[in-house]
Amino acid sequence: MSRICDLTGKMSMNGYNVSNSNVKTKRKFHPNLQVKKFFIPEEGRWITLKVSTSAIKTINKNGITAVVNKFLKKGSI
Repeated sequence: MSRICDLTGKMSMNGYNVSNSNVKTKRKFHPNLQVKKFFIPEEGRWITLKVSTSAIKTINKNGITAVVNKFLKKGSI
């Protein structure tokens, strides 16, 4: 299963762990993804999305329909 947000497209980033002696070892920064069910009242059905917590905050603020329409218009999904 990929670690990509269904709405925003956020994905893992590469970086380094840096020790006290300045030795760098590769690591990944993963987004904070949650699997969450949302109810779409216009369609009368539930959808399950893997979304980042920032996308959940946006959905709570604006509503699921407005957010999905915005990202469809933008071309993210």
